Amino acid sequence: MVQQTAPAGVVLRDTGPRPGTPLVHDVATRTPLARLLQGLVFLTVGVASCEGYLLDINDVVTKVPAATLVLVWLVARLRPFRMPRFHPVHVPLAVLVVAVLASTAVHAGDTFTMTYAQRWVSFLVTVTVLIDVCSREVPVRVPVWASVTGATVAAGGALWSFLIEGSPRATGPLEDPNDLAYVLVSAVPLLLALWLRRPRRDGRERAPRAAQILVGVVLVLLVLGAAVTVSRGGMIALAVALVWLAGRGAIAPRVLAAAAVAVVVAGVGLVAAFPDDVGRALSQKDQVAASNIDSRALRWEVAATLLPEHPLLGVGPGGFRSHYLAASHNAELEEQTPVAHNMYVEVAAELGVLGLAGFVGMIAVALWSAERAVRAARDRAGRLLPLAVQTALIAVCVASAFLSEQYYMPLWALTAAACAVGLRSEGAIR
Repeated sequence: MVQQTAPAGVVLRDTGPRPGTPLVHDVATRTPLARLLQGLVFLTVGVASCEGYLLDINDVVTKVPAATLVLVWLVARLRPFRMPRFHPVHVPLAVLVVAVLASTAVHAGDTFTMTYAQRWVSFLVTVTVLIDVCSREVPVRVPVWASVTGATVAAGGALWSFLIEGSPRATGPLEDPNDLAYVLVSAVPLLLALWLRRPRRDGRERAPRAAQILVGVVLVLLVLGAAVTVSRGGMIALAVALVWLAGRGAIAPRVLAAAAVAVVVAGVGLVAAFPDDVGRALSQKDQVAASNIDSRALRWEVAATLLPEHPLLGVGPGGFRSHYLAASHNAELEEQTPVAHNMYVEVAAELGVLGLAGFVGMIAVALWSAERAVRAARDRAGRLLPLAVQTALIAVCVASAFLSEQYYMPLWALTAAACAVGLRSEGAIR
C-alpha cells in the first residue's frame, strides 16, 4: 500500500470502500478476534428472533450471546486501547441513557421499574457495541444475514404452530402473533441486500440464479409466516416497505410483480390445503378486531394522560403497566397490566419528554445515516445494502405505531446497521 503524503496543515481523508465492505485499513477483519466478533454478532441478532424456543430451555441462554459479545468487544478495545468510533447517534443515545437512569432512580420502588430498566440498559449497551464493531471488524452483511436467518426460522415456526399445532393465530417462537409479524416483516426488505450480483461479460449485472431462488423461497416463507399471524400492523408495515423500495427504484416492476405472483400462488395453495385453519384464524381475528381497536385507543389515551402528569422523566420504565388500571378504570380480563401497543406513546409515558427526544432522535439519526450511505454509493449495486437496512428500519417504525417493540432486537440491530453503513460510507478511520 502506498503511503500518501501532504503539505503541512493538509489532512488527507480516505474515501474508503463502498458501504458494506470491510474496512481493512482499521482492525483486520480476518483475525481470530474479528472472526469471533462476527460469530457473536450473528448469534446475538439471529437468536433474538427465536428467543421463545430458548426460553423453554433456560432464560439465561438468550442472554449469553449478547453478554459474550460485550465482553469480547471490551477485550478488543482495551488491548490496545481504542475508543469506539463516534457517530452522531451517540448524542441521542446519551440523552436516552440519562433519561432511563434518572427515571429509574425516581421510580425505583415501582413494580416493573427495575426489570424494564435492565432491558433498556441491555439494549443500549448492545446497540453501542454493534455500531462500533459493524463499522470496523464485522461487515454489515453479518447482522443482515443474521436477521434474515433468524426470521426465516421464526417463519417456519409460525407455519408449524398454525398448520400442525392448530394455533388460531401463528405464534411459533414468540408468544404474541403481532410481535412475531413484526420480526418477520422487518426481515423482508433485508432480502434486497442478499440479492447478490455478479458482472456479466457485457459489463452489466445480474443476480446468480441460486441467489434468486434462495431469495424467492425465503420471501414466500416470511410473507406467509407473517400472514398467518393475521396482524394488520405487520401487513401495513410490509406494504409501506415495498412502496418505499419501489419508489426508490430498488425493485424493478417485473421483479416486484414476480414476487407478488409467487406469494399469491403460495397463499392460494395454503388456503386450498388448509381451508379450516385459515377460516378459523380469520374468524377469530374478525371477532376481536373491534375490541382490539377500542382497547388500543384507550391505552393510547392513558399514555397521553400520564405524560402531562410526569412530563420530564415519565412514570418510569415499565410504569405504564402499573399505572394503567388506576388511570383507565378499566380492568381487562385477559391482561390486567397491558402495554400501550404503541412504542412511541409508551416511551413518552414511561421516560418523559427527555426519553422520547433521545429515542426518536436515535431513530431519526439512524435513518439519516443510512440515507447518506445510499447517496454516497458509487453504483446501483452499492445502494442495495444501505437502502435495504433503511427500509427495514422504516418498516419497524411503522409496525411500532401499533405495537410496543422497544424491547425487541430488530429495532436495535437495524439502528446499529444503519449507523454502521453510514460510518463505512465516510471511510474516515479514527
